Amino acid sequence: MESLNLHLEQLRFDGGDSKGEEQIFKSLDGVLQALAEDKHRTSSLIAESDVLPAFARLLQSNPLCAVKAAEVLAEIAKNEEMKTHCIDAGLVPILIPLLDSTDQEMLLHVGRAIGRICYDNNDLQEQLVGAEVITSLVRIMSDYPDNEPLVRVNLLALSNLADIDTAKQALSKTRVAEHLVHQLRAANHHEKVEIILEVLQTLAENDALKSQLVEAGIQEAIVEILLRLQDSSKPEDVCSLKAASDLIVSLLLGDESMQQLFAEGNGVIYQSVGTWLASKHTQLQLTGALAIANFARNDSNCVRMVQLGIVHQLLDLLEQHVESGDVSVQHAALSALRNLAIPVANKVQMLDEGVGQRIQMLLRSEMPPVQFKLLGTLRMLMDGQADAAEELGQDPVLLNRLVQWCDSNDHAGVCGEANRLLASLLRHSCSQEVVKAIQEAQAMKHLVSMATSEHVIMQNEALIALAIASAVNLEIIKETFKEAKLVQNIHKLLQDESTGPEVKYNSIGLLCSLLNSGDLRKEAEEDKMKETLEKLCGHINGNVAKQALMAVQILNEEHGLFEP
Repeated sequence: MESLNLHLEQLRFDGGDSKGEEQIFKSLDGVLQALAEDKHRTSSLIAESDVLPAFARLLQSNPLCAVKAAEVLAEIAKNEEMKTHCIDAGLVPILIPLLDSTDQEMLLHVGRAIGRICYDNNDLQEQLVGAEVITSLVRIMSDYPDNEPLVRVNLLALSNLADIDTAKQALSKTRVAEHLVHQLRAANHHEKVEIILEVLQTLAENDALKSQLVEAGIQEAIVEILLRLQDSSKPEDVCSLKAASDLIVSLLLGDESMQQLFAEGNGVIYQSVGTWLASKHTQLQLTGALAIANFARNDSNCVRMVQLGIVHQLLDLLEQHVESGDVSVQHAALSALRNLAIPVANKVQMLDEGVGQRIQMLLRSEMPPVQFKLLGTLRMLMDGQADAAEELGQDPVLLNRLVQWCDSNDHAGVCGEANRLLASLLRHSCSQEVVKAIQEAQAMKHLVSMATSEHVIMQNEALIALAIASAVNLEIIKETFKEAKLVQNIHKLLQDESTGPEVKYNSIGLLCSLLNSGDLRKEAEEDKMKETLEKLCGHINGNVAKQALMAVQILNEEHGLFEP
């Protein structure tokens, strides 16, 4: 260590002198060797010797020694404890301008030094972005695309900085997208692929950069990676395949980039989806299903995909996973089907092709996330489709499963969706046979409970469904209503000042249907419903007031029939 002290002393006193460069080189080499032999002890001596300001002078005033000085600094900065000393010596602002150098070795060492000093330091990283380091990094990658060590340093720097919003904004004004795509296509080592995908994943959080990446052809590069890695079981390849898959999904989250990738069904991602769905690889299946679900955020895309026959490919995939299958794949495929079923034209075609029947294979699933998505998909398919609602509304297997889920307390979301599907079957079928089937399945009581739900949407759906059921087949369900105290529950809703106007309106509408039953009318009279309705005749909401007045008139008419 005595020789190290001599080297440090030499640097401290000769650091600003342009003469004696040979001795300075010798001393810098001596420090490098000492760091290689004992990094911690050498770092302590460097910190104690106060030699770092001399490095600052060398970097600024001695071009011949600056490259070697930058190399030594990059090694010093490997030690976590030395970062603060480098910052205190003011080295970062001195290193930044050196990124404009045309000396590739200088760029390599300066990049390493800055990266290590600023790693995990948000304030310094913000300063780097403010000093327009982003522009320098992209320029270096553009000027020296074949210098692997230099490209790697730049990629690591981008990886560290890209999380910063201002960095993303700065990058969106450069040609970083095309440079990264070029590097990804040229990468022949999993570590480089992994670093590039990590940077791209972060950049894909920015909508402008999403579109730029698509314009640069990132999708072709990703598809090539998936094709290359799909049969590999190496952990590093599996990791890269997942990262590439995740990047596809991130790109699809932007509306503009999603449409660019779809390209009316001609984009390479959509063209690859069928192969992924039919693959034995679960990750590719998931990627394919998620891609469809995201493309299906646009109605015209939905119509086009159904025309192209994607629905049965999704159903084929779901059939593979019914028994002990992958929950994520089933969830994604059902999300895709639900989105595809939103346009009316698609509902008709999907139902004509037997989707309603095929999808019921998943009724056997014991996985709550799958059950939840299945119910939502069926409800979307039924929306406005009377024939389908009438058919499914009389299916005993479906109805019995819905009752099981309505009775379950294990998963509130599944219970809620089961209730909503029951209401939907009644609302869209308006069928006496469906009312009868639901009553026989002992499901009507669940709709009565749903009418007092804390969720307003569910309340209204239940109230409308019960009103329709009462209008088409009250005789067979009135006993259930009496047992469930439906009239009394309606009264509570009408008396409660916190009940919204829409719920009150629908509650009175249901009540008007119930008053066609002498027994239920009697319950309303005994509960003094008329007094509450008369108060509501003056309600601030005109629709509620009119509905209340009509109910009062019905009560008066019914009462008049029995007067002497």
